[in-house]
Amino acid sequence: MAHSVKAGEPLAADELYRSSSPDSIPFATTAELDAATEFFGQGRALDAVRFGIGIAREGYNIFALGPSGTGRHFLVEQVLRQRAGSGPAPQDQCYVHNFDEPHRPRSMRLPAGVAVRFRKDMERLVEELRPALSAALESEEYRTRRQVIEEQIKERQEKAFGELEERAKAQSFALLRTPMGLVLAPLREGEILSPGEFQKLPETERRQKEEQLALLQRDLQELIRKVPQWEHEARERLRELNREITGLAFSHLMRELRERYRERAEIVAYLDAVERDLVENARNLLASDEPPAGAPHGASAGVLGEPPWLRRYRVNVLVDHGASSGAPVVYEANPSCPNLIGRVEHLAQMGALVTDFTLIKPGALHRANGGYLVLDALRVLLEPFAWEALKRALQSRQLRIESVGQLLSLVSTVSLEPEPVPLDVKVVLIGDRRLYYLLCEADPDFSRLFKVAADFEDDVERTPESEADYARLVATLACRERLRPFDRGAVARMIEQGSRAAGDAEKLSARTQGILDLLREADYWAGEAGRAAVTREDVEHAIDAQIARSDRVRGRLLEEVLRETLLVDTDGGQIGQVNGLSVLQLGGFAFGHPSRITARVRPGKGEIVDIEREVELGGPIHSKGVLILAGFIGGRYARERPLSLSASLVFEQSYGGVEGDSASAAELFALLSAIAEVPLRQSLAVTGSVNQHGRLQAIGGVNEKIEGFFDLCRARGLTGAQGVLIPVANVKHLMLRRDVVEAARAGRFRVYPVESVDGGMEILTGLPAGERDGGGGYPEGSINSRVESRLARLAQIWSAQGEKSGRKAP
Repeated sequence: MAHSVKAGEPLAADELYRSSSPDSIPFATTAELDAATEFFGQGRALDAVRFGIGIAREGYNIFALGPSGTGRHFLVEQVLRQRAGSGPAPQDQCYVHNFDEPHRPRSMRLPAGVAVRFRKDMERLVEELRPALSAALESEEYRTRRQVIEEQIKERQEKAFGELEERAKAQSFALLRTPMGLVLAPLREGEILSPGEFQKLPETERRQKEEQLALLQRDLQELIRKVPQWEHEARERLRELNREITGLAFSHLMRELRERYRERAEIVAYLDAVERDLVENARNLLASDEPPAGAPHGASAGVLGEPPWLRRYRVNVLVDHGASSGAPVVYEANPSCPNLIGRVEHLAQMGALVTDFTLIKPGALHRANGGYLVLDALRVLLEPFAWEALKRALQSRQLRIESVGQLLSLVSTVSLEPEPVPLDVKVVLIGDRRLYYLLCEADPDFSRLFKVAADFEDDVERTPESEADYARLVATLACRERLRPFDRGAVARMIEQGSRAAGDAEKLSARTQGILDLLREADYWAGEAGRAAVTREDVEHAIDAQIARSDRVRGRLLEEVLRETLLVDTDGGQIGQVNGLSVLQLGGFAFGHPSRITARVRPGKGEIVDIEREVELGGPIHSKGVLILAGFIGGRYARERPLSLSASLVFEQSYGGVEGDSASAAELFALLSAIAEVPLRQSLAVTGSVNQHGRLQAIGGVNEKIEGFFDLCRARGLTGAQGVLIPVANVKHLMLRRDVVEAARAGRFRVYPVESVDGGMEILTGLPAGERDGGGGYPEGSINSRVESRLARLAQIWSAQGEKSGRKAP
């Protein structure tokens, strides 16, 4: 549109708004259209996502970057599910007891659906073992054989001690059993001698007795040393008996399991370990069924409501893919560290925290292993230790369950250390562009782990083809949301609103969330009106209602201007005063607001003071704009003499921060007016930035700015003299409200495209700007001539003051 614009002349009404003709839409309602793709305008991002999930190389994870509302989540999940549906279901993941190192549970990966079946088989094994073992260990045969072993050891001991006792008796000694153990005592005529009586014996007899006692004492000590060995041999025989009996009791059960899982070497090895442990601990299986003291009420089987000897034979299935038809696609909304990598839970028992491998819980990476994991990048970064845990897992390609205390080496107590799980997952992070570039800059690991950037478009070029795609998008979303069909007028209005949302008549917004919200609300108003199809009026009603719900602050500001609490003129002329335009963004609602900008000049040393900057209310971009206009004035009017003025610029009644350079043109106009002492039309407002050569440059929010000044002028009464000056480069962005367009069509409001400072000054003052002639001067009476003459007078005054004060000329 901009190429046909003539600078300095007001734009025609048709140039203020690019309509979409309902006649160009080849259907009556969207019900006639087939549902199409919902990936409107995202071809680049779509190709990147498909590439990222297709390349099976390390580090090719995806970061989907772009503004919110562009359908990043939906597009990523749709593409992932399309790809995942054609792939095989991944393996099940479970943990089992490690009989060699109980604190390091074994990880086991099994074909999809096998883990749950294996868990049920192990539960059934335990249930069948107990009655089988009970019957075997309480059988008459077992009792008889056990009694034989016990009696044999008893007889052996009694025989050995009996023989020793007989030998001692033959030598007149008695073998006595005392609380201190077995002792030998001398006899005389069947009576035990006391120590005193023993000492009164004849020396020869006493010495003989002592020698006999020493030999008997030696034999007694030797016999006592043999007793534990005999008992050990008896226990071994009992163990062998238990092994034999228990082996016979469940050998057929174990044989069935081995046969069932003979193709799974890891299960067969585990069953061998189970069998060995069962043989060693068979009697523990027959212990009481009562939960341990202090166990939680109602504890479920497999946790802490059963004896630990039973829990050790359980199978903890972390992830079951038995019902999965393809690779998993997991979205984790709360990506905390435990929710990502898993956790080991604890239960309170008798004042202590206890755990075992059955309390290992999976994380999102477990559930997504073998498939795809979608995460919000900002949420991951906000969760303590989650980002580092995610990177560690991707770098090592292993999933290790560790608590935060273990990660920080804050916990020294013995806890579970589950065996790491091999990790094969494609991670998709979703975030905005700033976060992506910050991570690229600040984290050296990021670029190695997320090599694929899927950059989502904010908008797409508005062409007949894209308008047709947009219409199909409306049809698809209406169908998906089960909304009423939209007629061609409603679709045309949706297309127009797409350009307004993009802030560009030559673009269409690709933010599908805003489109979807508007469709839902238009459908609601159609229902309120009792219509079977959504019309243009319903879409208009929805747009107006959205604005009405959000424009309280805009209305209050307008009210304060009308009450002259905030001073903004819309008629007459003032020297050094112009109406600037700014945009305020409150949540999702943006609106324009006029502000008075003033300039004052006096003799000085060439400084232009930005009052906003001096009081630290001006941002760096605004300060840059002021410095640029100072460069323009110095370059045009002070090429051969010093710039001998001091000037001040300010946004009147501005009590907050000022940022951006979109007011630099207005500030320059106010400054030139103050220097030339020429009044500016207050019925006009100005927006645009300016460069050092005096050309106006495009700015953002042009529609909102024009509408903000229009609302004020309409409230005071449109006179036909009111309007807004905008850069020529912004004409292509115009998608103004209907009331603004109609006022322009009736000649009651004007929008002027301006290409240069000179063109703007001519419109604002009604005087010619003037160009330098061959002699280097400007025409008499022109704006530039007045500025140059005034600057010359200021230089003379400054020089004269310097001579009086002894100051050197600049």
